[in-house]
Amino acid sequence: MKVKCVICDTVQDLNDNDPLAKKLRNRPIHTYMCDDCYERIEKRTHERWATGHFRPYRSPKSDEEW
Repeated sequence: MKVKCVICDTVQDLNDNDPLAKKLRNRPIHTYMCDDCYERIEKRTHERWATGHFRPYRSPKSDEEW
């Protein structure tokens, strides 16, 4: 299966039996990001977390017990 990175537009080949390929095939809303772009974004996100000004969205935890 050929996939294209949404950031850098590189085209790569994925094995058809790879779980990522199955996810992309069955759920078209999911997008593919190459390893280089993924690592770059991950590194910069960790740098923003280290500054203390970055607050990622987290859903509120509910302590209700039935």
